[in-house]
Amino acid sequence: MVSANKEMVVYCFDTLVAHFNGEQVPPPAFDEGQHPLFVTWKKAVNGGEPRLRGCIGTLEARCIINGFKDYSLTSALRDRRFPPIQSKELPFLQCTVSILTNYENAANYLDWEVGKHGIIIEFTDPDYNTRRSATYLPDVAAQEGWTKIEAIDSLIRKAGYNGTITESVRKRIELTRYQSTLFTMHYGEYVSYVKTTRGVALSVAGLKSR
Repeated sequence: MVSANKEMVVYCFDTLVAHFNGEQVPPPAFDEGQHPLFVTWKKAVNGGEPRLRGCIGTLEARCIINGFKDYSLTSALRDRRFPPIQSKELPFLQCTVSILTNYENAANYLDWEVGKHGIIIEFTDPDYNTRRSATYLPDVAAQEGWTKIEAIDSLIRKAGYNGTITESVRKRIELTRYQSTLFTMHYGEYVSYVKTTRGVALSVAGLKSR
């Protein structure tokens, strides 16, 4: 099984920096494989707790090299919840890559563990008779300090349901649980990695020093 690692995060930073530089992305230092994956960007300012800046991925297995290249930019620039990340934000960013594993059909909407499982919910909207779905990665509920029901209710809203959340609505849910491996790196660590392994200096804005 492929696990999330430092080189994958470096490749995501490489991709974003190359986008701002108008350059080609350096080749990745990890092997190809087929896995579901996510790329998450967070931003911390003035020593505060990092706040979500973009998170997009796929629940279907795909080539991880192309996947990380695509989703590092999609999550940074085209997450509709946030304005696109700008190059001046690079020094404040951290990136987390997630490789999803161990998909299981849950017995009910409470058949999962906070901090261990990511969850995918699917249900029929009783007001419009349409199918809705959404997911949270394994670390989300724990980081937010949610109970299972709080996480489920938040996910129902994320899926686009605007009606009253009742026990009847919750019992409509078909839940898939999964686990993940992840690796997180701050921009400063990325800069040090590039300087040490490639002998290339990056400016504060992430552009190569001339």
